[in-house]
Amino acid sequence: MITHSYNDYSGGEKHIFWIMGPTSSGKTTLAKLLHRRFFSTEKFALHFDGDEVRDTFGSNLGFSKKDRLLVVKTLVYASNKGLEAGANVVVSALTAFEDARLYIKKNVHNLVIIYMQCSINECARRDPKGLYAKEKRGEIDTLVGASGKYHQPQNLDIILDTEKNSPEESLKELISELSKIQIEI
Repeated sequence: MITHSYNDYSGGEKHIFWIMGPTSSGKTTLAKLLHRRFFSTEKFALHFDGDEVRDTFGSNLGFSKKDRLLVVKTLVYASNKGLEAGANVVVSALTAFEDARLYIKKNVHNLVIIYMQCSINECARRDPKGLYAKEKRGEIDTLVGASGKYHQPQNLDIILDTEKNSPEESLKELISELSKIQIEI
């Protein structure tokens, strides 16, 4: 469902598709499917993932709000460079706090925000990385959604219900919603 549109979309422009939502809501899975879709239609695209940025910069990045914002700023920089080079860019990142969300809205060009709506209970049930289990055992206390509330962002472009829909169904819905704003993939 389209809830808000930040940009005057035109069919020929490249875009940055920023996929956000709680841990285990399906961000990276959908981003990989979308990225593959671009290549299947012979359109150049890049995919940047928040966890990959954190892994690349290693132990220097923790999970404080400051470090989380630094990850977002890194993704914004790389995404804008990819867009300038002529690529569509897909970003999958938690983007849990309002300061990060405001930063991307202010600094990302041709932005489309996609929110993965999924209850924390369902995310914890999925738990592919075992993070909810670690939080429950007290091994970590930085899991947004479990240790602290994940607030659904406001003024989104597209909301996908990943609790009810499979990744493939979510991709199909995303493509349909994008076509309504003249973005063809």
